Amino acid sequence: MAERPLTGLAGRVQELQADLTRRELPELAHACGAALVDGRLQMKVWGTAVTISAPDFVARDAATGEALDPLTQALVAYYLHTADGMLPADHWIAFTELPDGRFYTQAFQGYTGRELAQTFGNDVAHFGETAVALAGTAVPFADAAFRFQALPRVPVLAVCWQGDEDFPPSYKILFDAHTPHYLPTDACAILGSMLTRHLLKVADPKSLL
Repeated sequence: MAERPLTGLAGRVQELQADLTRRELPELAHACGAALVDGRLQMKVWGTAVTISAPDFVARDAATGEALDPLTQALVAYYLHTADGMLPADHWIAFTELPDGRFYTQAFQGYTGRELAQTFGNDVAHFGETAVALAGTAVPFADAAFRFQALPRVPVLAVCWQGDEDFPPSYKILFDAHTPHYLPTDACAILGSMLTRHLLKVADPKSLL
């Protein structure tokens, strides 16, 4: 799912952006929790202020005007296209509980939770410091958990269970139960991968070179 070639993903993003031209901007803003100012959608993506204007629906950094990277463009396009206005459930689920997620759970855990475990292990303090540096908010869940606001109505949770002499440490990326109202499962795979890469980059900037 998250392994789709970028060229194929770019094509899908263009399809989504073209389809969005059929939507009325006020209705779209209401559905996705964005503000509509001077004919542009305004919202935050991973904490960064972003503007999106019709008819191209390209997401741009509000401060610089530069187009966001391809993966973030994909995330925003899926979000706008899928959003139906449902509020978050405030209940966390695993990737396997997303529509058709059980078929891809092993792969998803491989490039998210497994990589986090290899980096942080039982060092919960390092995990916490890294999460806070990315504007994560501590949540009382497992041994350590941090909530990130990826999109206006899409929170995501990074969770750690410490290991012991019998079991190794375990990490997972969890989703709000209403995330399918805003992202299809393959976009959730992108979301989890992005959060993992953000955490790994802050933890060890050289690890992703």
